[in-house]
Amino acid sequence: MAVTFHDFTSAAGLKKLDDFLLSRSYISGYQASKDDLTVYSALSSAPSAEYVNVSRWYTHIDALLRISGVESEGCGVVVKGSAPITEEAIATPPSTETKAAAAEDDDDDDVDLFGEETEEEKKAAEERAAAVKASTKKKESGKSSVLMDVKPWDDETDMKKLEEAVRSVEMEGLLWGASKLVPVGYGIKKMTIMLTIVDDLVSVDTLIEERLTVEPINEYVQSCDIVAFNKI
Repeated sequence: MAVTFHDFTSAAGLKKLDDFLLSRSYISGYQASKDDLTVYSALSSAPSAEYVNVSRWYTHIDALLRISGVESEGCGVVVKGSAPITEEAIATPPSTETKAAAAEDDDDDDVDLFGEETEEEKKAAEERAAAVKASTKKKESGKSSVLMDVKPWDDETDMKKLEEAVRSVEMEGLLWGASKLVPVGYGIKKMTIMLTIVDDLVSVDTLIEERLTVEPINEYVQSCDIVAFNKI
């Protein structure tokens, strides 16, 4: 079912989007789609840090567009009060390195349109190619956004203390995000929480097995499940 948003130039419109993204990595489904592009293109600029969830999502989509683009169709989200998404918005924007290389090529053409490539020009081209390759590798080994369910032992578990216990876990490359309580049944609630990890530094399996389900945290936490795992 399509989701409808309204005027992102207003605080109310951004607040609705921020609340919507509290427990979601994407506008619809578990991967970036044209729904995300529709909302992304409707935002005139990066959102204020006041809107934590929108800022996290916007940074992720911006990075995806620069690295690989977006192909999935989505569910047909509607943003009232904004222009419809164009095909150009779906294309992957050129990287800074590509733009710089193109500018330098233009400069070379101005000097000698039909001249042979000099040794200096060959060396500069090789250095630019190496820089682009290195930048791409660095992005590929970047970060991931994780959505996790944390379940208590029973309805008598203090959920505030459960959250404090989970957030007390500190690791290099781990950043805890927004959380909320979701009813499960029989008076029991689970906590859904967002976290961002640096892939080379944090293993989600290790985080759960060696940090979140051992003493003293397992006094409150019965189990943890990964709901969504997405590269940033």
